[in-house]
Amino acid sequence: MRRVQSGFTLMELVVVITILSILAAIALPKFAALQTEARIAKMNSTLGSIKIAAVLAHSVQLTQQLTLDTDITMEGSVIAMTNGYPTTALASIGTAAGLANGTVAIAGFVPVATSATVFTVTPDVMHANCAVTYTPSAVVGTSPTYDNAGLTAANCQ
Repeated sequence: MRRVQSGFTLMELVVVITILSILAAIALPKFAALQTEARIAKMNSTLGSIKIAAVLAHSVQLTQQLTLDTDITMEGSVIAMTNGYPTTALASIGTAAGLANGTVAIAGFVPVATSATVFTVTPDVMHANCAVTYTPSAVVGTSPTYDNAGLTAANCQ
């Protein structure tokens, strides 16, 4: 009587391993590119939050008929203002945008005040050049400036 054997032959296993290796070699670079694109999208949405926070703070100041340098309160947090827009002092713009609580960063972002007049946000400490910045209005009647020039594939990979 012949015995029926079950299982895979060595050749079948080699073929399966070869196919999986080829698929992995093709998929890994695409996966890495998706992480870079996701990081750039995250930082663009962060810039959108900063823009909205600046406009909202400006509108609160206007509707309350306050002078341009009078601090406002948004959701229980004091937001320092200058020329009608949030300053970088005590991360006021970061607090207004929900990226910081005073000088303490919210998880997932690294707000860094690189100077007294520029508020910079990076996605994490490993991607310091993948950043967006906010510069408060320096002249009465002008809007703040925003910059996302650092959001390149080279900086965010």
